[in-house]
Order: sequence, then structure tokens, then C-alpha cells
Amino acid sequence: MSNISLLQKAMDASSLRQQVISNNIANAETPGYKTKQVVFEDILKKHLTNQTNFAGNRTDARHLVIGNSNNIPTGTVVDNTNSVIQNNGNNVDIDEEMTRMGKNSIWYYTLTEQMNSEFQQLSIAIKGRS
Repeated sequence: MSNISLLQKAMDASSLRQQVISNNIANAETPGYKTKQVVFEDILKKHLTNQTNFAGNRTDARHLVIGNSNNIPTGTVVDNTNSVIQNNGNNVDIDEEMTRMGKNSIWYYTLTEQMNSEFQQLSIAIKGRS
């Protein structure tokens, strides 16, 4: 599993999270609306914990996968049905959603900077320092 692939999946999850948060905010006054969240980090951590250090070579699609399959999980949207804040059944807390949006923006920026660093290192490896 390459760092670039991992960063790409993390950026995809962060982008999806931004869309979900925006949708939550847009539905702040919709009766009965339940907020949604993106789950990625916990799934990735579990995936990395269960990962082995070796992989078998599949010469046929019918062969079993042995070891590391290099399939990085993606973000998943889940409903938050645990709390009801408003009398109309809506559970959107604008302050919480805005905080999540700010945190997610910082996280996306950090991932972007790390991705730029990875490409810069590849460029140096290919061209050498100039």
C-alpha cells in the first residue's frame, strides 16, 4: 500500500465528509431530518491492524487472496439517530456541524500538504536536487 493511495482515500473521505456536513447544515430546519456522518478513520485503523506483511501472487482470478490485498477502505456515510435536539425530530446542531466543518477543512489542508510532500519527494528522486 503506497502513501499516495492512502492519502488519496483519506482526501476522498474528507471531501465526502464536507458534502455530508454541508447537507446536514442545509437541512437544519427540515422536520424529522437526522444528521449523517462519515466514518473512515476507524475503518482504516481496523484495516491496518488486520493487515499482514506479505501477499501471495495470484496467477488466476479463482485463486484465494493470501495476505495483504492492498484494498484501502473508503469512507462510509452513516445516520446519527441517537439524539433528538428539536421538537420537530430534527437533530442538527448548527454549532457542532460548523465545528466539524472547520476541523474537516484543516484535516483536508493537512492531507493536501502531505500529498504535495509525497510528490515533491518523487520529483527529487527522479530529477535529483536542482
